[in-house]
Amino acid sequence: MTPAVRILVSALLLALAACASPPPPPPVPAGPAPEAMVAAIRAAAGPDGQELNVQPLRDTMVEDLRRQAAELERKHLYRASADALDRAIAINPEDPALLQERAEAGVLLRDFQGAETLAQRAYVQGAQVGPLCRRHWATIEQVRKARGDAAGATAARTKLDACTVAPPPRY
Repeated sequence: MTPAVRILVSALLLALAACASPPPPPPVPAGPAPEAMVAAIRAAAGPDGQELNVQPLRDTMVEDLRRQAAELERKHLYRASADALDRAIAINPEDPALLQERAEAGVLLRDFQGAETLAQRAYVQGAQVGPLCRRHWATIEQVRKARGDAAGATAARTKLDACTVAPPPRY
């Protein structure tokens, strides 16, 4: 091939490449947005101050990691947030609130099986009534809905409703 023909072929190929359409956008995952799921989970706790909510004294290193995780979540750095919570759990593996926060981070990462496992573990470790209990079962309900398990989600909703204990009557 002569140099003129090569230049002509190269120019033709460049012109054809310029006409190519851009690649299609990546597919959007099916199901509810993880952020909406976590908002529903946190809303299930109910308004603050409406019932007794006992909180244990916390280790300062754990508290620092929890605050760091919350800040990272606000910045949509979900993997880094989950990593900070994992470090906190390594320090205090039995804290139900910490386990629940990590379960919610799992939802944000679309790790639904891990989120359900952590929420169940948090429920077993916790008081099994009150706002935190509702968050445990709301997490389980949300991940079961996301997986298409309607019966499991309904069962979790029943458990969630049982977490609310009416205050004793005042006379």
